[in-house]
Amino acid sequence: MNKVVLTGNDLTLDELVEVSRNYAKVEIDERAIADVEKSRQYVEEIVEEERVVYGVNTGFGSLSRVSISKEDSAQLQENIIRTHASCFGNPLPEDEVRASILIRINSLLKGVSGIRLSTIELLLEMLNRNVVPFIPEKGSLGASGDLAPLAHMVLPILGLGKAYYEGELLPGKDAMEKAGLKPISLAAKEGLALINGTTILTATGALVTYDAIKLSKIADIAGAMTLESSRGIIDAFWEELHTIRPHAGSLKTAENLRNILEGSTYVTHTAELRVQDAYTLRCIPQVHGASKDTIEYVKEKVEIEINSATDNPIITHEGKVISGGNFHGELMAQPFDFLAIAVSELGNISERRIERMVNTTLSGMPSFLVKHPGLNSGFMITQYAAAALASENKTLSHPASVDSITSCENQEDFVSMGNWASRKAREVVKNTARILTTELMIAAQALDFRMEMEDNKFELGKGTKVAYEAIRDKVDFIEEDSNIEMYDELEKAQTVISEDYLLDKVEKVVSL
Repeated sequence: MNKVVLTGNDLTLDELVEVSRNYAKVEIDERAIADVEKSRQYVEEIVEEERVVYGVNTGFGSLSRVSISKEDSAQLQENIIRTHASCFGNPLPEDEVRASILIRINSLLKGVSGIRLSTIELLLEMLNRNVVPFIPEKGSLGASGDLAPLAHMVLPILGLGKAYYEGELLPGKDAMEKAGLKPISLAAKEGLALINGTTILTATGALVTYDAIKLSKIADIAGAMTLESSRGIIDAFWEELHTIRPHAGSLKTAENLRNILEGSTYVTHTAELRVQDAYTLRCIPQVHGASKDTIEYVKEKVEIEINSATDNPIITHEGKVISGGNFHGELMAQPFDFLAIAVSELGNISERRIERMVNTTLSGMPSFLVKHPGLNSGFMITQYAAAALASENKTLSHPASVDSITSCENQEDFVSMGNWASRKAREVVKNTARILTTELMIAAQALDFRMEMEDNKFELGKGTKVAYEAIRDKVDFIEEDSNIEMYDELEKAQTVISEDYLLDKVEKVVSL
């Protein structure tokens, strides 16, 4: 994708990823300019006529009772940026900052925020030249939006704060100048227009959602490989079984498994070796499918939010000023809490499949999938580590959105905690990716044992054969402990997921 053209109305999740991670250039659709300029004209009229409008000529939050003079209206906007930039912790990743800038530009292009076009264009140039503001990740209540982290995003525009440029963390002014950009002073309402909204939490959650979509496909591949190594029963994935309970995610998962396993002679049929499989094999469509449905729901919410105006107050296209609550993060906090649960379940069932493969009583293969167990521990502790991550995910899946702490002298008395909802969902995705990495690596080892046990007389499925080969491109069969350091092997296996190596290979032969 060479460029993304923003209108304020039709940004997609895929486009957001192209800009934030793949550095696609961004342009403004000329059709959005008229509404932006008209909205700005209304603000200038408000200032000139000294009509009382929140955030234009009043203080912020509970300080809305304080009137601000025409002469101080610009200083008010700089002050809000300086004082609201109060975050703490590790810096947000570059892709999340870039996604935040993109979403903010798109929101401002709806022409209801009263900001100058030139200020939007400066944000656009920061994005295209990859000036990445330093934003500590903690400090937002998710209402009134992401005030504190967005203030950090704006600081470099004023020649303040810090920003990365060409990989180096610099004073904001220096980063801007090295990129050939000149800091500006804000005009009336612009500070509030830039920082009032759900932008940061939505950016983080949007990227997490994109990654979760990929993980849901990887989980199907991992589950199929584990099923083959167990000589599991494919009948549980028959289409007719799922059309009588036609949840979209379950139908899609069963279809994926049938396609991935097409041509496999390692899989069995009912009563051929056993009557039924354990739930972690038999119920893959129902469990993975539930997660798929949730992830799809969250994606729909994300694509609404990245094309929304979350500022306050809003200036309508007719010039009416409305003070409302579009900045409130609850509409995204609940979906991102749900997302954490959905992805956590992919990790939970994967860890249980891992246990089935390394447990000789359940698998019929050597303990911990290594020759000469006892002298060798093989994959024993990889299951421990996966279990630790699964347990951590359970804690992280406690919803953030059910909490609220009153702020701003009780004016802002019910907040969403949406920022934490999105960040903990990010951690759940990272943990689950590692659990699935472990399952894939163990499934390849188990398939090697199964092939040996069956004298290579069976065939892998169309998709599992490609997946097995992709894993073996990165990691070898582990013969004995003395030849490896397990962490290094897991890190090599992790690239199968993180670099999209596995998905790219499998999706060339199977539609997922």
